[in-house]
Amino acid sequence: MQQPKSLAVTRLTLTDFRCYAFLRLDVPPLPVVLTGPNGAGKTNILEALSFLAPGRGLRRVRLSEAARRQAGPAAPWAVAVQLSRPQGTNDIGTGRESGSERRSLRIDGQPAKSQAALADLLSVLWLTPAMDRLFIDGPGGRRRFLDRLVMGLDAAHGRRAAVYEHSMRERSRLLQHGGGDAAWLTALEETMARQGVAMAAARRSTVQRLNDACGQGIGPFPAADLTVRGEVEGSLDGLTAEDAEARLRDGLAAARRHDADSGGAGLGPHRSDLAVRHRDKDLPAQQCSTGEQKAVLVSIILGQARLQEPSAPPILLLDEIAAHLDRQRRAALFDELSALSAQSWLTGTDEALFAELGERGRFFRVDDAVVTAV
Repeated sequence: MQQPKSLAVTRLTLTDFRCYAFLRLDVPPLPVVLTGPNGAGKTNILEALSFLAPGRGLRRVRLSEAARRQAGPAAPWAVAVQLSRPQGTNDIGTGRESGSERRSLRIDGQPAKSQAALADLLSVLWLTPAMDRLFIDGPGGRRRFLDRLVMGLDAAHGRRAAVYEHSMRERSRLLQHGGGDAAWLTALEETMARQGVAMAAARRSTVQRLNDACGQGIGPFPAADLTVRGEVEGSLDGLTAEDAEARLRDGLAAARRHDADSGGAGLGPHRSDLAVRHRDKDLPAQQCSTGEQKAVLVSIILGQARLQEPSAPPILLLDEIAAHLDRQRRAALFDELSALSAQSWLTGTDEALFAELGERGRFFRVDDAVVTAV
């Protein structure tokens, strides 16, 4: 018999979210499997849960795009959950304020100062079919993927990134308007250097720990070798953090004229990339088959979950996860998920692909935005 998960969403309520005018779903603290035809509303449920993490959710959309179409373009929407943790139960509510792109957040009935407060309660990781191109597309998606892994081990990483990005936008605005106050520009570049080096150090630490975790072997899944490629991360090979900050600060100051013309910042951790190799084949992940790329991604997520397990295990959202896995890897995945102390949510069109999970999970059928227990 599957032991209850110590971290789990036990109630999910949606209001005017995507295809759901209203949904209340009560689930046990076990892995949850949602099956049904394409377009039935399975991924919409995972997307709602992804808003338990800071950011724009697993689809990275404007908040207005997540509103139920029939409710109108200015309609608010809401996602509310009851979260069971070892420390007790928390009620979390988030959503769109009417007619705006502002996302509200309340925790136990009290407004939160920022979305970063979510990272103090839980970590959420996801894999979706769109991420099957993670190793092929541009570096932006890989940076976001890496930073979400980092936040699972270092909750302050999201706050550092937010401060860095705010300072970068302010600097760009000043440069676009002729530079403004030189002292203020210097202060912004000082903040970017301090936060940027801290971000780079956290990324390097996470990659090193994740490589060690993957090297221990995760059943039949291929081990991944990860490397952060970036000028700031690379500077930490031979410099102290203080010297790396000075180099970045001086580089930003020297690039003001160029950055004023380009409208951005040519130097910083926002330019970094994540490189991944299939360890056994010694191949870049982008050169592997689609199935092997999927297996490498699963390996990274499971390795990350193992790393977080002792202190902050992540809730996993795995969309159409079984589609590219053979039977041996599906069985190994379900065994890993069952052993974790946090809940996982899985979707698929074919219930038979989840047969090996059996009574260790709770199954639901989704048809045209109607969810019923199986």
